[in-house]
Amino acid sequence: QVQLVESGGDLVQPGGSLRLSCTASGRTLDYYTVGWFRQAPGEQREGVSCILGRGGRLYYADSVAGRFSISRDNDNNAVYLQMDNLRPQDTAVYYCAAGGATTNNCLLERYYPKDNWGKGTLVTVSS
Repeated sequence: QVQLVESGGDLVQPGGSLRLSCTASGRTLDYYTVGWFRQAPGEQREGVSCILGRGGRLYYADSVAGRFSISRDNDNNAVYLQMDNLRPQDTAVYYCAAGGATTNNCLLERYYPKDNWGKGTLVTVSS
């Protein structure tokens, strides 16, 4: 089991930027595939971006490709989600999760153990 904590959510105007952090304790995060997911009010949770373990490939949902960027910081046992050119439809609670997916299945939440999820951070994009 790996404990995850998200941070960095905030209220931001359309066109603005935020960087979310997913910080781990208990295990070395670099060994895991890490995914970012989001859930808007009244909607199902959806995969946003993921990064495979040990320097593996990056994947993005079509809705965020070109605007969001995922990266690792192994010194701080963290994964970041840089979000640029934010839109009102990006408003959601953002979650990170750690698992063992090895392909673009890492955008699907069923590939992450239930115990390896953070509690989320709220991003609100509004003028």
